[in-house]
Amino acid sequence: MTTGEILNDKTEKAGVSSLVTPGRAWGMTGLVIFLYVVNYADKAVLGIIAQPLKSELGLTSSQIGLVGSLFFVTFTVGGFLAGPLNKYMTLRWALLALGIIWSVVMLPLVVSASFVLLVVCRMLLGLAEGPSSALMHTATYSWHPPAKRGLPGALLAGSASVAKIALAPVLTFITVEYGWKMALIALSILGAVWVLLWLTGWKEGPYTAAAVKGGGTATASTEPSVPWKKIFLTRTFISCSALIIVVYALTTVVLTWLPSYFEVGLGYSRMQAGSMFALPSIIGLFLMVTSGTITDRLIGKGFSSRVVRIIVPCVGVLICGSVLVFLPYIGTPALAVAAVSIGYAFGAIVFPLINAAISELCPPQQTAGTMGVFLALMAIGGLVAPYATGVIVDNAESPAVGYATSFQYIGVLGAIAAILVLILANPERDRKIIRGQA
Repeated sequence: MTTGEILNDKTEKAGVSSLVTPGRAWGMTGLVIFLYVVNYADKAVLGIIAQPLKSELGLTSSQIGLVGSLFFVTFTVGGFLAGPLNKYMTLRWALLALGIIWSVVMLPLVVSASFVLLVVCRMLLGLAEGPSSALMHTATYSWHPPAKRGLPGALLAGSASVAKIALAPVLTFITVEYGWKMALIALSILGAVWVLLWLTGWKEGPYTAAAVKGGGTATASTEPSVPWKKIFLTRTFISCSALIIVVYALTTVVLTWLPSYFEVGLGYSRMQAGSMFALPSIIGLFLMVTSGTITDRLIGKGFSSRVVRIIVPCVGVLICGSVLVFLPYIGTPALAVAAVSIGYAFGAIVFPLINAAISELCPPQQTAGTMGVFLALMAIGGLVAPYATGVIVDNAESPAVGYATSFQYIGVLGAIAAILVLILANPERDRKIIRGQA
């Protein structure tokens, strides 16, 4: 950190100290994390109900995979709406509207289930969830300065793990005992609970464009906006987009297919498979929180963002790829579960660290738009991976071979992308280029 950056940081802290306390900042962050848990539970429920849904509606693996991929078509489109929503609505009301839509959009399936209605409902859910990730990151970052966003970002990304750890076994039990429709109803009720808490508790923090307009910080108010292409054409943005696309492909395959892999591929019972859905997330949550805490401390000690938020996650993805590439050769079910869990967990540390790196590139008033485009590009992995996995499984000699082969392909692509990021990405360099300081 340069002398100028240190002085700016001290000035900024003096300007917002009366608005931000640790308790308040983390309380507001907790509300956003709760929303992210609901968000990921909505995504993950397809994987939990995939096999009973497949049996009841007479679907193939390719059709289930197509449903998973079509969700991410509209999810990608929705991601580009984050900037406009943040411009014309406050974070409070934009996220409230999206949360309400998530809570009701899948309920038509409870009344009349069909493949066409399943596709329509999941695509509408994807459209509503598309802008949410960028807005939730912006809402979280509004309570934390740039140098301290690693841990809150890790907790936010870890919400996916919390959803699978805390809710997947419950949703599996509901599905096994009461049917897949009751699982959808339970998620709607959970969404309604969040809506009530959000209405009574949420306030926007001082590190956002709204605070800039109101004079909330001393430094941000003097920083002009920059052309969007200066952000999106940097080597950091482009290379990190490629990496996060592949890692997100892994995430979407886990969301859509992991319980089916455990059940149909490895021979576990439906209840066991749904409960083990949480195993990769337990390891992933631990690694994300640990990496977020350590990297924030390293940033505070003067380590560069390239070291902390580029090299560290890339090493994680290289470990992930090295594990997954051997998955088709593992014949013991327990070892296969361990391999998927470890590989996924090391890959998952990419999300909080790379997101924090991207948020550094832009002026604060352009955070939502930058993150919206970045996360929309990330969703490209979800456009391809779930459907491709279904096709691979349908054409493999056995489901076990099909699922393992899909994970292997993703591991190889992830390792290649990580090497490219290590060569090309440098947030400090590109931040200066964007601001015309280089």
